[in-house]
Amino acid sequence: FIKKRSKAFKQRRDFVVKSLNKIKGINCLTPNGAFYVFPSCKGLLNKKTNLKTDTEFVQKLLEKSNVAVVQGSAFGLEGYFRISYATSMKNLKKAMERIKFFCESLS
Repeated sequence: FIKKRSKAFKQRRDFVVKSLNKIKGINCLTPNGAFYVFPSCKGLLNKKTNLKTDTEFVQKLLEKSNVAVVQGSAFGLEGYFRISYATSMKNLKKAMERIKFFCESLS
């Protein structure tokens, strides 16, 4: 059971990290052990996007794309956001598509 679950979480993690790193303005490191990632959205916080903080980023992402993530500043990591991959691959694919579309719409 544990090996099977561990493999599924690794696949989800790798998918999320790879997907996020393909989005211009987002940078995501691969965590060694967790069920979430903390990508940077600093590349999207500027005058051009009209977003100044990670809080504004996550609020607009929820409002415009129906994707709920948590601002990194809630954890002391300003300019980042936290997204969990403890859900189905189907949900993750939908979320990654929505995040990509949202970020592309900012430029």
